[in-house]
Amino acid sequence: MQQHANKSRLLRTITTRRPLSSTNTNANTKSNRAAEQNCLSLLQCCTSLSSLHQLHAHILKFGLQNNPLVLTKFISTSSHLNAINYASSSFFTSDAGTHRYDTFFFNTLIRAYAQTNDSKHKALDIYGFMLQNGVLPNKFTYPFVLKACAGLGDLSLGQQVHGSVFKFGFDNDIHVQNTMVHMYGGCSGGIGIARELFDGMPEYDSVSWSAMIGGYVRFGQSSDAVELFRRMQISGLRPDEVTMISVLSACTDLGALELGKWVESYVERERVQKSVELCNALVDMFAKCGDVDKALRVFRGMPERNVVSWTSVIVGLAMHGRGVEAISLFEEMEGAGVLPDHVVFIGLLTACSHAGLVEEGRHYFNSMVKEYDIVPKIEHYGCMVDMLCRAGLVKEAVRLVETMPIEPNPIIWRTLLTACRAQGDLQLGESITRRLMGDDPMHESNYVLLSNIYAKLSNWDKKYRIREVMEKKGIKKTPGGTMLELGNEIYEFVAGDKTHKQYKDIYEMLDEMGREMKKAGYVPTTSEVLLDIDEEDKEDALNRHSEKLAIAFALLRTPPGSPIRIVKNLRVCSDCHEAIKFVSKIYHREIVMRDRNRFHHFKDGVCSCKDFW
Repeated sequence: MQQHANKSRLLRTITTRRPLSSTNTNANTKSNRAAEQNCLSLLQCCTSLSSLHQLHAHILKFGLQNNPLVLTKFISTSSHLNAINYASSSFFTSDAGTHRYDTFFFNTLIRAYAQTNDSKHKALDIYGFMLQNGVLPNKFTYPFVLKACAGLGDLSLGQQVHGSVFKFGFDNDIHVQNTMVHMYGGCSGGIGIARELFDGMPEYDSVSWSAMIGGYVRFGQSSDAVELFRRMQISGLRPDEVTMISVLSACTDLGALELGKWVESYVERERVQKSVELCNALVDMFAKCGDVDKALRVFRGMPERNVVSWTSVIVGLAMHGRGVEAISLFEEMEGAGVLPDHVVFIGLLTACSHAGLVEEGRHYFNSMVKEYDIVPKIEHYGCMVDMLCRAGLVKEAVRLVETMPIEPNPIIWRTLLTACRAQGDLQLGESITRRLMGDDPMHESNYVLLSNIYAKLSNWDKKYRIREVMEKKGIKKTPGGTMLELGNEIYEFVAGDKTHKQYKDIYEMLDEMGREMKKAGYVPTTSEVLLDIDEEDKEDALNRHSEKLAIAFALLRTPPGSPIRIVKNLRVCSDCHEAIKFVSKIYHREIVMRDRNRFHHFKDGVCSCKDFW
């Protein structure tokens, strides 16, 4: 707490005076004890900031500012009322002595700051101040300090605290170990250390598994999270609500609907407490794993809902292109008296964008400002630009970008750029891309987009020069990948993948699919292949896209007529979109695909997006 040494400190000195007589001493002791108990009782019941101010005056009036129990309880109550800074400024004074500060006092203060949103660094300052003044930490100190490190995401700071844990001999305490795993799992670059600590623990409880699983989910390592959860099941330890929420988040990321269904049945079977947060996670999982109708049923069955519950369903409907239903649900939300926040409007505007509801989108954008006094953020403008671009209103989108009061971010520029490419306005696209490369020179998509524009113009020399620049800068293009859940396994495919043990069968199935599709009238969209090669090679390149490989594998491994669900990490190209429509009709399969932007439900040769994506 060096940089705050000159700031006010919490007064905790106990005044003493020579007793005049035993009678007076006993009377004073009883009086002080009664005042102390009364104040502690009042603090326990305190539920508002105004009451806290009155209690502060009460404490000063009765001279209880020197009472350690009252002082610690005042800090705790202030924390619950989000007023810890008020407590500090009230009792931390420059002339306060520190010799009577104890570990319990510091733990309370550290915990209070660790639980704040914007003052977690003060928890570390106080911890340093505690050590400087010779007050020894105990095993309850470190969970609070480590949680503050996790909230700050400061790996270096966390490692220093880890050293302190080892120095004071608390490294074998399971609660401290759990929090260290949580801390490393919350810091960039720390997930490997978290796993080393986890694997080295002599015993685990549900918090240990939850901390490690949550760390994997936090950094997008959802397959590792699912694998670890399966290990937890084998161990026989019963997962708690927090663990289930993390596993559901992993299912959501992977699009693992069957595992998500198992989690729901486990929650029902084991009677895991179905908090609002757990129900929200179930709603989000079902919506983002392709079963939005089930998400709606879970939502309808919730005994209690919050704004996140409504947002999850609205966003889910948006991803499935069911904009009219999303609007209807939003109106129901308003009727229920739930005040929408800026996140709800992002979901609502996305729904309008994916469903082509331009006028409705304009209406709700204006309503957000005029009726709910919400200042539009960059995400709201991004939704509007995306909506206009998808509707072919590129010039209007450009005008919006030029007049919006916020500096457009690279995502908005890339949205415009994608629209320029789709509309054939390649000169404007080139201009935008060069601006993007100046603002964000290390983002791979900027180079890929410009390279693709040159390919569209058949300017192969410039295209290859851009690729050479990428190689020199060490920038690599994100490869297209598709995931498929079958049984208890998650299978991943990349374009041209031959690493699968059944790759020969998969490629034979691809050839069969190609022959059957051409018989049905399919014509490959070779313009999607941005390479200077002949048409036959372009068709071959299209045939090896990751989503086609995944579908071919699913056709081999699943019963006839059963649905196929896949997750693509990028936006699906127009050729694959057209090909999957043919596959759904030829093989009588419903194919549900989640790409980077939305869901596509293919059935009987038609896609739910109506070719608007």
